[in-house]
Amino acid sequence: MRIIVALDIIGGKCVRLRQGDFNTKKVYNEDPLEVARQVEDNGINYIHLVDLDGAKNKKIENIKVLEKIAGKTNLIIDFGGGIRSYDDLNAAFNSGANQVTAGSIAVTDQILFLEYLSVFGSEKIILGADCINRKVSTGGWLENSDEDIISFISDYRSKGVKYTICTDIEKDGMLQGPSTALYKEILGSVKINLIASGGISSLNDIEDLRKSGCEGAIIGKAVYEGKLTLIELGRQC
Repeated sequence: MRIIVALDIIGGKCVRLRQGDFNTKKVYNEDPLEVARQVEDNGINYIHLVDLDGAKNKKIENIKVLEKIAGKTNLIIDFGGGIRSYDDLNAAFNSGANQVTAGSIAVTDQILFLEYLSVFGSEKIILGADCINRKVSTGGWLENSDEDIISFISDYRSKGVKYTICTDIEKDGMLQGPSTALYKEILGSVKINLIASGGISSLNDIEDLRKSGCEGAIIGKAVYEGKLTLIELGRQC
């Protein structure tokens, strides 16, 4: 299982939120490149770089952060937040993203999302599948839909999606454990590379996700709050 460190960006700085609430913003480091280098120095190869300004404003806002990290590290970067057009996708890939996560557009414009998948390929495009009470959420978690998360993932898997990041918003930033039961349920219904996100706070959580069959696990706040160290995570790689 891949270990992936989350770098959430607002105003060019590394932050964390609780349950996607922008009013709970806490700045952990004003230099995302410094964090990225620490990740790399501890033997971790993957980061999930999220442009929270972009997700909220529906356009990429922090592309310079991506450019800097991609240009000055060898990390494999999944970039998300504010992806709404081909221009956005091209900007992300041209700035050094290895993969791009698109979530909101998969809800609001399925035809366009499937075009992305066709043009860039299933190794490059990750389905962002964020949910609250099992219903898909979009727009930086500010907008909710009535679509069931498992049906949503299953439908896109049948259309060629290979990877999905699933975040249970109620768990995000709470450090109270991930939605392992939900992930097991998803993987019992859909054969997909599932990346777990939200609530991971211990090595036991990581082991439970590994046993459940998740392909990757994104860890964010636990690192910044000192619940898990980068050294410990590096040993899991």
